[in-house]
Amino acid sequence: MSELQHIRADGTVAFLPHRLNRHPVVVRGLTADELWVCCGLSGAGGFLAGVPLAWLFSTIAIAPTFVVLGVAFGVFVGGGILRRQKRGRPDTWLYRQLQWRIATRYPLMAGWIGGHALITRSGHWSNRRAAR
Repeated sequence: MSELQHIRADGTVAFLPHRLNRHPVVVRGLTADELWVCCGLSGAGGFLAGVPLAWLFSTIAIAPTFVVLGVAFGVFVGGGILRRQKRGRPDTWLYRQLQWRIATRYPLMAGWIGGHALITRSGHWSNRRAAR
């Protein structure tokens, strides 16, 4: 019974050092999840650029070549940009930033991504310590 006291609700173990609960950095400062998203988006961009060129030059080999080039370029450049953006911020910063941007720009999608749980109030905040 005492073993279960160390397990938190999110599945992490409380008594282990903090760095063991983090996702490991795989390539260029990206975690595995971020690497998959970066590869998918840059590969799709390479595919969209390669298909018209393959049709124009009448050779199918250009499309997969551009997919590979797009993934390589995306991981190299995207990894550097994300590493600079994430420097000195908490582990969940990127995910909360994306969640906040989607929730504020596309309010209809906020319910699907949990955006209603975010504080999106704009205006002045006070701590009620003003002189009376």
